[in-house]
Amino acid sequence: MNKKGGSDFSLDQIIEGVRRYQGVTRKNMISAVIEFLPEHRNPNILAGFGEDAAVILDGDGDSTLLLATDGIMEDFLNADPFFAGYCAVLVNVNDIYAMGGTPLAMVETVSIRDFNAYRKVMAGVAMAIKKFDVPMVGGHTHPDSNYAAIDIAILGSVKRGDVILSSTAQPGDEIVFAVDLDGRINRKFPYAWDTTFFKDSKTLRKQTSVMNDLAYKHLLTSGKDISNPGSLGSLGMLLETSNVGAVVDITRIPKPKNILMNRWVVLYPGIGFVVTCKKNSDEVCRLFRDASISAEVCGRITKGHKYVITDGEEEGLLLDFEKDKITGIKKKEGD
Repeated sequence: MNKKGGSDFSLDQIIEGVRRYQGVTRKNMISAVIEFLPEHRNPNILAGFGEDAAVILDGDGDSTLLLATDGIMEDFLNADPFFAGYCAVLVNVNDIYAMGGTPLAMVETVSIRDFNAYRKVMAGVAMAIKKFDVPMVGGHTHPDSNYAAIDIAILGSVKRGDVILSSTAQPGDEIVFAVDLDGRINRKFPYAWDTTFFKDSKTLRKQTSVMNDLAYKHLLTSGKDISNPGSLGSLGMLLETSNVGAVVDITRIPKPKNILMNRWVVLYPGIGFVVTCKKNSDEVCRLFRDASISAEVCGRITKGHKYVITDGEEEGLLLDFEKDKITGIKKKEGD
């Protein structure tokens, strides 16, 4: 496949880049880990693996708790300890908002031997706590660790009927990519598109609360935050978990003018979501745009397991979930 006239990419480049991208390939191990775990039979657990957070009934059944955890790649932490600590909070907060929830509290595990690095990481954590207004209420330290890591678990809440899952996309749904384009690439870790570090809490609360509004109004059929696998990889995880395929026009994905497409689709944005909806995409996009988040309908969910991308003229197969995998987690037929 050649480059489309005047474009800065070819479909072959995009497909090869996403398939080999570390943020995608390092997810492959998830299904192998799950194989060791016994199946639970607790009726209070409504959703788990494959979602941004587990969904657990709380009390009378009208409310649910959201429980998630995330960590930071060691390469990232070594390159920029302060920003790594900051992002350790950010990625967890995004997981809760992606499901329509409100973050309540966090706990952390810090495994760092170098005290100077520890101070920088924790200063980043403290800044993010203040900015996103989510308290850290406990944790654990490994001061004699031979590696550097910070891992955070987060608790959130959302009404049972408002939960946004990533396993419920249906054929015919429209796919919306929503990303804050007002950002910059972190110079020490060039896979992060930072849109939050320099913004105030009020602005960020307005942006993240869009997912609360979408959940309350029941405008989505599924959703996920755009995380380490980038925009196309994060959608791939949603497709895999929902057991569906998709056709995506990558020329419609919101993108800064000064970044090449093959790089953009693997960047992790500070604020970014990929969601699906029925015929109400205009309202969905409007809500995002009202919060200064660029949003566009970029494709549709299809039957089957093929994840296809197009530049408007040619098509290319990005992934076939009959034989390819990102996490390997799929909704069982009939669920």
